[in-house]
Amino acid sequence: MAEIKLTKNELRSQQGRLGQLQKYLPTLQLKKAMLQTEVNDARNEIAQLEQLYEQKHYQVEAYSELFTEKTPVDFKEATRVVSLNKHFENIAGVEVPHFESIKFADLTYDLFDTPPWVDPLITGLRSLIEATEKIKVAREKKSALEKELREVSIRVNLFEKILIPRALVNIKKIKVFLGDQELAAVARAKVAKEKVEAQKAAALEQKTLQEATDAL
Repeated sequence: MAEIKLTKNELRSQQGRLGQLQKYLPTLQLKKAMLQTEVNDARNEIAQLEQLYEQKHYQVEAYSELFTEKTPVDFKEATRVVSLNKHFENIAGVEVPHFESIKFADLTYDLFDTPPWVDPLITGLRSLIEATEKIKVAREKKSALEKELREVSIRVNLFEKILIPRALVNIKKIKVFLGDQELAAVARAKVAKEKVEAQKAAALEQKTLQEATDAL
């Protein structure tokens, strides 16, 4: 750390810096608290989505034995994702994604030539894929929020543990030095005054003695 100047100008500079730090710190602390809340909400959202995924996976798994049966339907094509739409929202200064919609490839097949379990299976598979994509987007959101939270936490710690304490120490150091300088100046002035008064007294005594001598 560079050595500070022990001057009145530097004292004013340090006091101004301290004022700015103390003014901005509550804003950072508030942002940190908001981000922590949002991260917790994102984690809860992911947990709920993962639970929903497990439920849908269990439902689809009930059809697992039927996959061996031959059907005119291409399940891979039936579950092909054509587009995934997301929108972004600014939360505490962070652009976070939100799942909006998912579109699958159009699929046509002869209902009379297809087993009745195909429709619910396709619906279940698509629902499972949608649940997976929702989890991915929710994790993207959590990741963005956690990244910003880490950065803000670093800044809060920097303010609380380094910058503000350093400014306080610098201010105290400068004030002590200036106070010592002021006391020293007062002491020097007092000594100088005493010397002047002593010189005046000596001169007056010399004058008086001279006058007495002349009178004799």
